[in-house]
Amino acid sequence: MNKSDLLKDTIQHIDIKKYNVVPMVDAMNEMAFQARNLARASRIFADLQADKECSSYLTLAGSLISAGLKHVITDLVKSNMVDAIVSTGANIVDQDFFEALGFKHYKGTQFTDDQELRKLAIDRIYDTYIDEAELRICDDTIAIIANSLPHRPYSSREFIIEMGRYLDENSQYETSRQNSIIWNCYKKGIPIFIPAFSDCSAGFGLVHHQYHNPESHVSIDSVKDFLEITKLKIQYPESGIFMIGGGVPKNFVQDIVVATEILNQDAPMHKYAIQITVADERDGALSGSTLKEACSWGKVDTVNEQMVWAEATIAFPLIAGYAWHKGDWKARTEKRFNDALDKVAVTA
Repeated sequence: MNKSDLLKDTIQHIDIKKYNVVPMVDAMNEMAFQARNLARASRIFADLQADKECSSYLTLAGSLISAGLKHVITDLVKSNMVDAIVSTGANIVDQDFFEALGFKHYKGTQFTDDQELRKLAIDRIYDTYIDEAELRICDDTIAIIANSLPHRPYSSREFIIEMGRYLDENSQYETSRQNSIIWNCYKKGIPIFIPAFSDCSAGFGLVHHQYHNPESHVSIDSVKDFLEITKLKIQYPESGIFMIGGGVPKNFVQDIVVATEILNQDAPMHKYAIQITVADERDGALSGSTLKEACSWGKVDTVNEQMVWAEATIAFPLIAGYAWHKGDWKARTEKRFNDALDKVAVTA
């Protein structure tokens, strides 16, 4: 195998604006199984957009940007359909920031010799390829950003703002950053939280930074993340969540309701809740646990909730596209939660 032959055909990100899926999704409501669940989830997400006072949280787990879903997310961001994001590190750093630096993900195949890929320094995500050498540049860039900052603890949100600033201030990324989630959220004041920030290229970059600065260095305070997002729930009590996959991002955004109770604040359960997952609920694990189960914990109201057991690359564009083409988002305005959080930090 030749590396240049394998890294040839790039993953193309789907554009939900091009395809009005509203009639098809409405028709799916008259079907059964996951088609009907998806149709109801789409209506709930559209209702969330019509509820202008309600904050919209998006959670991302699984390998989504590498799979061609980046533009779906940036369209939600640009249209004020999302006010905050909670994600795994891989989606935001290894994949979105990676592409913002000008690199690509490539179409591959799961029917391959992984020992040969290892020799060629090609990493595989199912049927997608990544150049390991380019990922190392992403790691190094995180270290460069960390080295440029005052040495203190940061929430992941604060550090990601610096990543957005880095893209914004370096003209060499003017083209590649245009559809970056990090850069667009930076411009619109939308916070991105990564509760497990070290579990990605950011971790490698920060390990390099701390290794070479053992006495004084940048660190990530995950408790500060939790406190910041809880403050958002307290200040903006009405909220809805759209969860792609499960894992840490799912639990993190649901737990903020419980955290407000611990702080003796009166904040309601999430008013709207949708989850796309392929995980099974029967093993008791988090990713497949239902939203009705979350109600027992005081996290999610059951009036406007819907589980969709489907693969994200199929279901996410349909649900997001339905709400986008319904157009209720046009009456929404920027909430700029980053500005609110940073103002509180400065005042304190």
